[in-house]
Amino acid sequence: MRSIYFRKKQFVPFFLFEAVDIILSMKNKDRYFVELYIGNLLRKIKIDKLYFEGQTKYQKVFCFSNEYLGKTLFLDEAIQSAQIDEYVYHESLVHPALLIHPSPKEVLVIGGGEGATIREVLRHSSIQNVTMVDIDKELVEICQKYLPEWSDGAFADKRTDLIFADAGEFVGSTEKKFDLVISDLTEPVEKGSSVFLFTKEFYEKIEGILNHDGLFVLQAGSADPLYNQFFVSCAKTLEAVFSIVRPYWTFISSFGLPWGFVLASNKIDPIDIRQGQIADRLKHRRIQNLKFYHPGLHSALFALPLYLEKALKNAEVLTEDKPFIWEI
Repeated sequence: MRSIYFRKKQFVPFFLFEAVDIILSMKNKDRYFVELYIGNLLRKIKIDKLYFEGQTKYQKVFCFSNEYLGKTLFLDEAIQSAQIDEYVYHESLVHPALLIHPSPKEVLVIGGGEGATIREVLRHSSIQNVTMVDIDKELVEICQKYLPEWSDGAFADKRTDLIFADAGEFVGSTEKKFDLVISDLTEPVEKGSSVFLFTKEFYEKIEGILNHDGLFVLQAGSADPLYNQFFVSCAKTLEAVFSIVRPYWTFISSFGLPWGFVLASNKIDPIDIRQGQIADRLKHRRIQNLKFYHPGLHSALFALPLYLEKALKNAEVLTEDKPFIWEI
């Protein structure tokens, strides 16, 4: 799960957001979802069919379909996932890390309520178990009901263990070791549940539950020229814990933004693997019908533009005393 959380109230107050929503709906005799996109930029999305609108214990949930985006999930009024390109996000998050590992068997996913992350993990025939830990049971149930295409049966797979718990508490108490830990959490916002899950202290706990050749990968938010602070801060923080840290990115059209990920390890460098090795592992693990990731794309994902290279040099380490919090 992820959120575009760099919206600023001082640019477009909430009462204006509501007013615009009403005006657009009346004018067109249709209902639109109006997203406060970036700063003073609004984006309106026509609601062709509404599936769910409500509030869980942790967040607002809005699920509807749109002719262009397909089924779309919004949390706390920010887009999370859209049918048109969710595979771009999830294949980018999962496969670079799993394919550079020679034989991944045990995987932990923290967050990922829609189930698409574990769907991609389970494509690998070497996987014996994937443990998914998510704090919001209601959201997972909503996604299973209205977005079953995302999980595609992954929750029913006998290799899946689904645990509803706080990820910080789980990581701090589990005795299991993993070949890969995937962080698919929403970004840290004021009073949010994930604020301290992007800190040096938490990443040290992650390192402690990895096998000797284990890997950690996380979604790290926007990688655009103005709002890349969270992305580069995550990379800088991981450098204080792991010996090999490689940030990478791709463009997510439904987000309207380039999106960042970071891969970390103490043993395996993702840029060392050859295309032929990736192709062999895809074949050996019987992975077919990917829509985005392929051997030739792998190294390209890790090629960053100059503005991100510069931002990485000026990034700061995140700690529990000084975490990163997006203002909303």
